[in-house]
Amino acid sequence: MSLDIAQVLQAAASSLSGHSESPRLDAELLLSKILGMSRSGLVVHGAEPIAAARRVAYEQLLQRRIDGAPIAYLTGTREFWSLNLSVTPDVLVPRPETEVLVELALGRMPADSMTTVLDLGTGSGAIALAIASERPLARITAVDVSPAALAVAAGNARSLAAGNARIDWRLGSWFEPVSDLRFDVIVSNPPYVASTDPALRSLTSEPLLALAPGPSGLEALSAIVAGAARHLNSEGWLLLEHGSTQADEVAGLLDRHGFRNIRSHTDYAGKPRVTLGSHHSQP
Repeated sequence: MSLDIAQVLQAAASSLSGHSESPRLDAELLLSKILGMSRSGLVVHGAEPIAAARRVAYEQLLQRRIDGAPIAYLTGTREFWSLNLSVTPDVLVPRPETEVLVELALGRMPADSMTTVLDLGTGSGAIALAIASERPLARITAVDVSPAALAVAAGNARSLAAGNARIDWRLGSWFEPVSDLRFDVIVSNPPYVASTDPALRSLTSEPLLALAPGPSGLEALSAIVAGAARHLNSEGWLLLEHGSTQADEVAGLLDRHGFRNIRSHTDYAGKPRVTLGSHHSQP
């Protein structure tokens, strides 16, 4: 039996119910990919039939979504800060809450002067590219330990034609690739999920390296705070995304390493998500 677009979407949304927080949206995004059509186009052409081969391909994508694959991996793209980013299983899917980290970083970067920025654990390049899009004078260094992740980030910079000339992509662990450099702002969304956290069971499609740093979940955050002062210009800022229950611990880390003006900020769901502090570094 031949089914039209509207019928296929209705059935798909029903099958995704219970497997997604936004079953209708996921159904539309996946069908848009299969048909090469915008979501609005699906509505306009809702009465048109779908060829059998495309229905089979669509059903395969739906099954992968039901099995837990993130929608961004299935479509190959994710919007972040109004930038359309390519994502692969080599990088963490950018989350909306990370936009809070970008907002706070931009608030510490004058728009009319050059600022040096370090993005640690850049992944898809989402944070670095978002900052570059808002601060044309910024000079950004972005670091990741994964060569595959850096390839995704550099590819995003090329496709966006934004920030590529001003972002220096470097391979290595945390501060190793920038041992002789200092910055005005350091930002990071490091792995912060404890390796024993049951939440990891629902994140098996994403790279474990970008999610869980060790038993406590604080290992990467601790390493970054411990090394940051040596790489900050005087009165420079360190901004860290963390888990919703880790704000006090991260604030304590910053305090013990001599940071001042320490504050935690909530994400769009009202959960503590970003903690920051400034440091009076010695020349």
